[in-house]
Amino acid sequence: MKRVRKDEDCFEVRFKRHADELKWLYTELYDNEAMFSELCARLRDFYEERSEELKSRDREREQYPDWYKGNDLLGMMFYVDNFAGNLRGVEQKLSYLEQCHVNYIHLMPLLDTPQGRSDGGYAVADFRKVQEKLGTMEDLERLTAACHQKKMNVCIDFVMNHTSEDHEWAVKARQGDGEYMSRYFFFDNEELPRRYEETVPQVFPTTAPGNFTWLPEIGHFVMTSFYPYQWDLNYRNPRVFNEMMYNFLYLVNRGIDIMRIDAVPYIWKELGTSCRNLQEVHTIVRMLRMICEIVCPSVLLLGEVVMEPEKVAPYFGTVEKPECHMLYNVTTMATTWHTVATRNVSLLKRQLDIVNSLPKEYVFLNYLRCHDDIGWGLDYETLRRDGMEERAHKQYLNDYFQGLTGASNSRGELYNSDPLSGDARFCGTTASMCGIEKAGFENDADAMERAIRLDVTLHAYMFMQSGIPVLYSGDEMGQVNDYTYKENPEKAQDSRYIHRGAMDWELVKRISDPATVQGKLFSQLNRLEQLRKEEKVFVSGAEVWTVETWDPALLCIGRYYEGEKLLGIFNFSEQDRTAWINETDGDYVDLISGTKRAAAGVDIPAYGFCYLKKEEEA
Repeated sequence: MKRVRKDEDCFEVRFKRHADELKWLYTELYDNEAMFSELCARLRDFYEERSEELKSRDREREQYPDWYKGNDLLGMMFYVDNFAGNLRGVEQKLSYLEQCHVNYIHLMPLLDTPQGRSDGGYAVADFRKVQEKLGTMEDLERLTAACHQKKMNVCIDFVMNHTSEDHEWAVKARQGDGEYMSRYFFFDNEELPRRYEETVPQVFPTTAPGNFTWLPEIGHFVMTSFYPYQWDLNYRNPRVFNEMMYNFLYLVNRGIDIMRIDAVPYIWKELGTSCRNLQEVHTIVRMLRMICEIVCPSVLLLGEVVMEPEKVAPYFGTVEKPECHMLYNVTTMATTWHTVATRNVSLLKRQLDIVNSLPKEYVFLNYLRCHDDIGWGLDYETLRRDGMEERAHKQYLNDYFQGLTGASNSRGELYNSDPLSGDARFCGTTASMCGIEKAGFENDADAMERAIRLDVTLHAYMFMQSGIPVLYSGDEMGQVNDYTYKENPEKAQDSRYIHRGAMDWELVKRISDPATVQGKLFSQLNRLEQLRKEEKVFVSGAEVWTVETWDPALLCIGRYYEGEKLLGIFNFSEQDRTAWINETDGDYVDLISGTKRAAAGVDIPAYGFCYLKKEEEA
C-alpha cells in the first residue's frame, strides 16, 4: 500500500472540504468540466511547489484563523522605489520599520508595467515579473523571507480587472488572434459599446472619458474602464479565470501574506447594468477564497471596494461562505477630512455608528491617507438635511484643503478637476493637510504645535476605530507635499504624485530629537502604537460605540472588551472644548499622562485628545 505523505494528505483534506461548492460555483459560471479539472490539477501543482516554510506558516495559521484580528497589527504602505530604491533596499530598512512598530508592509504595485503607461503600476504587462528598476522575483522572495523572520507580513497588489495593452495576451489580441481577443471585450462596430455606455458610469470622465478605446489598426473597440492602455479582462471566459488564478498562486508562493485585490467590483461585465458589484463578482471572489484555503490558507484577501460600508459589507461574504478577509474603510477616511474642514462630527459619528453596527467578524483597514486621491464620496442625503448641497460642499472641501477658505492651514492640489460638474478629488500628505507644511514655510512655532497636535489626534482617533490601522510612509515623521513631480514630464499631469514623494531619510535622522517636528511626531505616534498593542480593548472583536458629547466639534468613541473599557475623546476644533459626557461607572485614568481623571465634563484642548481607561475595581 502506497504511503501518503503528510503534505499530500493535508492538501486532500482541504480540497475535499471545498470541492463540492467550488465545482458547483465554477459550473454555474462556466459549465466546463475540462477547464474545472485543469484548475484542480493545477491547484495541486501550486501546492506542491509551495516551500516548506510557507506550508508551515499555513498550518500554523490554520490553527489560529483569527490571527489578524488582534491588536498587534500595524501596517505601512509605500512605493518600493520611493521608500528605499529597490527590493534589496527595503530589506535593509526593515529595522526602521520595526522601530515604527510596523509588522505589515504593503508594497505598492511592483509588477512589470510599461514606462509612462502604468497608472501608478496598475497596468500589468507581466504578472510574473518585477519591474526591472525594483529588482527580480528572487529579490521579492528574499525580502518576504526576511520579513517572516522578523514576524512581518507582506502585502502586494493583484490587478484582476485588466491587463496592460503590452501584456502578452493583449499583444496577440491586437494581432487578431481570436483566442486572445476572447480574453478581452472586443467589438467590431459601435452598437454594443454605445449600449454599454448608456448604463456604465465613467471612472475618470475628465482624463479618460468613456469605457471603450478604438483600435484603428484592427478596426475594433476594446473595453477600457480605467485608461486606454488598461484592457478589461473577460471573466466570462474560463481560460481567463484559470490563468489569473495561476498568476495569483504563483505570486503567493513567493511568500506574499496579503493580496490586495484591485478594483474588485468591476470584474464582471453585463450589458444593461452598471457593470459594478454584480453577483458573479461575488462568485469569483468566493472561489478565490476557497482556492486560498486549499493551497495557501495563511494568505489573506484584502478587497479594494470604494463604497460606503453598508455596500462594502457584502464583499466579506457570510460566516458560512466568506469572501474577503479584510476591506478598506474608504468612506470613513473621506468623512474624517470633511470633519476637519467643518469642525462638526455629526456625519462622522453617524458613519462610525454604521460601521460599528456591522458584525464583529468584519475587519476593516483604517487609514488617514493612502497613495490615491481623496474623493468626496460622502453621505450627501444626510448633509442635505443639514443644509449642505453636494456641489457647493465639494467646492468648499476642495477650497479648504487647498488653503483657500475656512481659516484653513492645509496645502495640496486638486486631481481630475471637472469645471462643468464641479467634481474634483484632493491630493496632499497628512502632514500638509494638518498644517505642518504651512507652519514650516511661515516659520510659525505656535502654528506648528497646533498642526502637530492635530496630526497626532487624527492618528489617535484612527487607532480607536475597529480594525487594522495603516500608515502611509512618511506620515510617521510628518513628511510634507513634494512638488518636484511637476519637473518630471511623465508625472507632471498627475497631481497624485504630490503625496507620493521619495522618503526623506535625512529627516528620519531627526526622529530621536524631541526638539524637531519629526521627533515630536514620531515619539507621540510611537507611544500610541505601544498603547494599542498593550491594551487588549483594541482588538477587532471589541464592542465599539460613539458617545454623545453635546459639542459639535468633539467626538467620543468607546471600546469594551472582557471587562475593560476605554473612552477616546477627540477635538476637531482649533478652540478648547468640553465633552459633556457623564460616565460615572467608576474611576478613570488618562493613558497618555497616567493621571486619574473623571469621565465627566472632560476638557479637551484645541486639536487635542485623551484616552480615558476605566480602572479595574479592587
